Amino acid sequence: MYPVGLPAFYQFTLDHLSWSSLLLLSCIVCLCIALCDHFSDKTDAATAIPGPFILNLRPFFRTRFDFLNWGFKTTGQSLFQFRLLRNNVVVVSGEQGRKDFFNAKGLDLQEGFRVLSGALPFVQGVTSDLRQQRIASIYKRLANVQKSDRLTELIPEIAADCQVMVESWGKSGSVDPFDKIYEIVFQTTVRCLTCSEIANDPEVVARLRRLYDQVDRGTTPATVLFPWFPSPAMVMKLRATKNIYDIVVTAMNVRKQSGVTHNDSLQMLLDAGEEPNMIVGFIMGLLIAGARSTGTIASWLITFLASHPHWRQEALREVQGLIASHAADTSQAPRSASSLLSSLTLSALENHTPILDSLIRETLRVAQPHVAMRRNVGPDMYIAGKIIPTGSFAVYPFSDVHLNPDLYPDPRRFDPLRPAVKEDFGYVGWGGGRVNCLGTRLAKLEMKILAATVLLNHDFKLVDGAGAVPTAQPLPNWNDVLTCRPSNGAFFLKYERSQPQA
Repeated sequence: MYPVGLPAFYQFTLDHLSWSSLLLLSCIVCLCIALCDHFSDKTDAATAIPGPFILNLRPFFRTRFDFLNWGFKTTGQSLFQFRLLRNNVVVVSGEQGRKDFFNAKGLDLQEGFRVLSGALPFVQGVTSDLRQQRIASIYKRLANVQKSDRLTELIPEIAADCQVMVESWGKSGSVDPFDKIYEIVFQTTVRCLTCSEIANDPEVVARLRRLYDQVDRGTTPATVLFPWFPSPAMVMKLRATKNIYDIVVTAMNVRKQSGVTHNDSLQMLLDAGEEPNMIVGFIMGLLIAGARSTGTIASWLITFLASHPHWRQEALREVQGLIASHAADTSQAPRSASSLLSSLTLSALENHTPILDSLIRETLRVAQPHVAMRRNVGPDMYIAGKIIPTGSFAVYPFSDVHLNPDLYPDPRRFDPLRPAVKEDFGYVGWGGGRVNCLGTRLAKLEMKILAATVLLNHDFKLVDGAGAVPTAQPLPNWNDVLTCRPSNGAFFLKYERSQPQA
């Protein structure tokens, strides 16, 4: 959405216009939009929420879950629409709406996410405004990362990273899972999607994480809707993006100049002859997209295991049984968790972990506040009988199905034994229809190895800020679209080191 060279434009703007002038200009733009743009009065148009469009901006970005639920309640309809400045947005719910949304050919994922999210570090021609050919190439390379032979090679590397970081906690203590578990996922995602030069340097990995956090803090309603406006948040986001860009480019140049090959994603992209901008875009975009989503799920997975001792024991028994039946040379003792897990086959981890599969599936249902965003690139289309004009956006909140009490009784309750919902698109944790998560295999592998490492290394339980067992279970905050931290307080993992595995 913005080029790396924008600082020069920002400085020029600041030198020639006062902040009051910029504010007045923004107000004039908003007034023009309000006077010139209006909802269609066609009978097949979705009902519009009441009130001036300016009131929709902050809640859509800051309290999205509450805002969308309010829209359904206020209009009394399964579809409603509203304005984000000049962007017309139609919100979809219901069984027919889900079917039409996930099966629609004209809804573009990249356009929807680029305009309405703003959560990725966009660089013109690198991570944004990509030609379809470039996007197809990125998808192809991501698929290559998840081929069975590559995932098999990654198992010991992921296990080693998890072991090192879990051991850094010490023999006993307490940690915030939404900090420490996410930290592990960030490291393993860097390992899987970038290069050895970055993944092997803890300081660079830590700096990357801080920079992506700055991008998050710089993603505000203003920076998404007015990417040209030099607000302090936009300047911070721009600087962080430039620094991320520089880290990736430096690593790529070091690799090229050294002539030393490595078995990693960067080498795969270089050997395939991909152009430099595509390589940088692949790493910058997919690194944080994968780390955010997988990090949120993994943090809640460990939190739920800590707060449900029965499921923690069941998961531990499954991991121990998996090692006993599929790991090589289990007679050697003692062995670290990473050594044991490294000897497992990909087939064992993917096909012989029904408990971990159920735990991950239920965690996705309860604690992934995702809202699918698409743009209709044409022609006009219909969802559940309501028109989605060309250029309009359609969004579908996963809470419509995952927190639906008719499909999932007591939907907030964590219950991995829930029977599968037979309704079409009754579960969309990994997407559905024409668009599914392209990183599913890698994400599941990361989470299983991480969970197994924590289970094998530590006895742990959930405590509150005072160190006591909480009286209430932690509740995912669906308004927190990035980390989904608990909405009812702070929770920690209290742990003690387990005995080495025999």
